[in-house]
Amino acid sequence: MMASDTAALPFVDRRNTARRAHIWLGALLVLVSLASLAVGASGTSLWGALMKLAQGEALTLTERVVLWDIRAPRLVMGICVGSALAVSGAVMQGLFRNPLADPGILGVTSGASLGAVTIIVLGAALPAVVQTTLGAGLLPVAAFLGAWGSMLLLYRVSTRAGRTSVATMLLAGIALGALFAAFSGVLIFLANDMQLRELTFWSLGSLAGASWLKLSVAGPVILVSVALACTLGRGLNALALGEAAAHHMGVPVERTKAVAILAVSAATGTAVAISGGIGFIGIVVPHLLRLATGPDHRGLLVNAGLLGASLLLVADMVARVVVAPAELPIGILTALLGSPVFLWILLRKRGLVDM
Repeated sequence: MMASDTAALPFVDRRNTARRAHIWLGALLVLVSLASLAVGASGTSLWGALMKLAQGEALTLTERVVLWDIRAPRLVMGICVGSALAVSGAVMQGLFRNPLADPGILGVTSGASLGAVTIIVLGAALPAVVQTTLGAGLLPVAAFLGAWGSMLLLYRVSTRAGRTSVATMLLAGIALGALFAAFSGVLIFLANDMQLRELTFWSLGSLAGASWLKLSVAGPVILVSVALACTLGRGLNALALGEAAAHHMGVPVERTKAVAILAVSAATGTAVAISGGIGFIGIVVPHLLRLATGPDHRGLLVNAGLLGASLLLVADMVARVVVAPAELPIGILTALLGSPVFLWILLRKRGLVDM
């Protein structure tokens, strides 16, 4: 069972701590969202636009395009992707009873990457009607299909006679992830210079491709998956004691595992499909919250969604302004933040640091 600095607190105190965290993290997300709408390479002011609307004046075409067509969908995508990765990480850590687990452990991320690499390298061979119909949505659709294909294959391999083995799932996820990475490597070897450049930027992650059309497809899938995952708190708490104990506590163990796999795969696969590879949000956010508010998943899952969305929006703002008018891939920033925290977690578990 995962240890925590707050595990020794009385039950009521831990519930109150989690509820207070809901309020503070919710307020943080609101503030960060307003800042995300206000910050950008252009000189368009959010506050100026709000003052115009309050006085009954119409916005200029530039203000409408910048605020509504560029910054607003980017904000919504950041919330969706950040919450999906963080909640998925919390569920994986609870399911595997390991604070170092993250959504990529199931191989879903590698499956999405294989779908994206396949389209970037071999997409020109597709029929013209397919390329014309999907247009810019071709790459996220391919990544989405790759993620779901890997999820279905993983579930089929790890389920026997109606029972899903978590240990088999872990090993199969590692094996499938390595297999998909090998196929991606073959395609990367065949890619030309232009395709390699596109592959590199996609793998580093970005919210620059956000649009209302893309969100109309991916947004509902992520929101439903995250909401479904947030209902698993009681089951994950019971599974922390072992499957036999959870069964005697009245928890439907097999159904809980199946829902967790489905929700995490759908949320992670869709998030990767629309944003590319963004690492460390899924592993860092749940662990920090577990240290601050305790291991109770009933509060942890919601708080992970709020903090994950806020952190990704902050990273996106930094990415937009630090080298403006160019844009830094978000994956670089999350790696700069996540790598030291990941190392600190390892050192702390080995008792080499005190805090």
